[in-house]
Amino acid sequence: MKSCCPNRPNDAPSLSLLFISFLRLGLTAFGGPAMIAYIRKMAVGNNQWLDDESFRDGTALCQVVPGATAMQMAAYVGLIIHGIKGAMVCFVGFGLPAFLLMMTLSALYTKTHTLPTAVSVFNGLQPIVVAVIANATLSFGKTSLKNWRSVIIVGFAAITFGLGTNPITVIFITAILGVLLYRGQPQVHQRIASTVKVLSPRSVLSLLIVVVFGFTFLYLCNQKLFDVTAVMARIDLFAFGGGFASVPLMYHEIVEVRSWLDSSTLMNGIALGQVTPGPVVITATFVGYLLYGPLGGLIATISVFLPSFLIVVCSASYLNVIKSSRYFNNAVEGILCSFVGLLLAVTIQFALKISWDFPRVLLASGAFVGLIFKVDLLWIVLAGTIISALVL
Repeated sequence: MKSCCPNRPNDAPSLSLLFISFLRLGLTAFGGPAMIAYIRKMAVGNNQWLDDESFRDGTALCQVVPGATAMQMAAYVGLIIHGIKGAMVCFVGFGLPAFLLMMTLSALYTKTHTLPTAVSVFNGLQPIVVAVIANATLSFGKTSLKNWRSVIIVGFAAITFGLGTNPITVIFITAILGVLLYRGQPQVHQRIASTVKVLSPRSVLSLLIVVVFGFTFLYLCNQKLFDVTAVMARIDLFAFGGGFASVPLMYHEIVEVRSWLDSSTLMNGIALGQVTPGPVVITATFVGYLLYGPLGGLIATISVFLPSFLIVVCSASYLNVIKSSRYFNNAVEGILCSFVGLLLAVTIQFALKISWDFPRVLLASGAFVGLIFKVDLLWIVLAGTIISALVL
């Protein structure tokens, strides 16, 4: 029987096989965090590249660090099998289909979004985006609203963000509130069973030097692209809870602070992000492309995934320390609650930007009900596209 131990080189798949496997999986990576089940089936069940304990450890790590969870799990699997090279191969392979499709859609958008049919389609998709974010708010709320402490944090986040407070400031304050309010609450911590030791301090230092050099080079050569890089990296660094947590951060940074895009255009980008595989944060590709063309799209994409990738590969060796820290876990609880409030505020702000009429109300209501009953988001968006083209 084939061994599932990833440390035996004879049993480990090649880098090319890992890339092809995750590329194939990335082609159908709809559903965000739900893709973790498919990654597990491929890596643990079908191919036995690593054992179930190691996979559960990775899931625990990816749930408490910022960024798109499914993308991080792809990196974690590659990291366990082939170190940093494996992490990069799996990460790129899994995200490449979404990136290429979003680049193509962004190019088409720049040429066709003023045509009557395209205008009708995007006018119809914007109410669906509101429904999608409202459903994300509800989903976050179901898992985060556990007691009166959670309600206080959610209310604080929604009100302060609605008043124009920087969401990163809100996140910092709610992290402190989490530490204070959840102090003394019973902590359930199960010690990580497996010992993961994948990167030496020298490897971590080398990786960080390369990243710093890249940022410095971009700063010296092109200030505008560096600004995009800095914004997208900041969004990823504070997107605890998965891809949808980036939406209020992106709205604040891109629409409110810098006015790079208006809210309607950003909503169109989010809509395109729903018809591509991968996390909704792939909207960063759309933003970068509209600002500075293909190079902008590439830079924005790398920047919005790089911080969480670095966090995963650098912290995998310290799972027990992370999971056993009461202060860290309480801070994360506060941050996750804050995103319920932030998403609620963004839902309201996006809704106020739409000229509501009966067809748009029906589209939003139908999409929301469909999501409640677990209809695949891809089918909802495609149905909304067809209806919008015919009716609006």
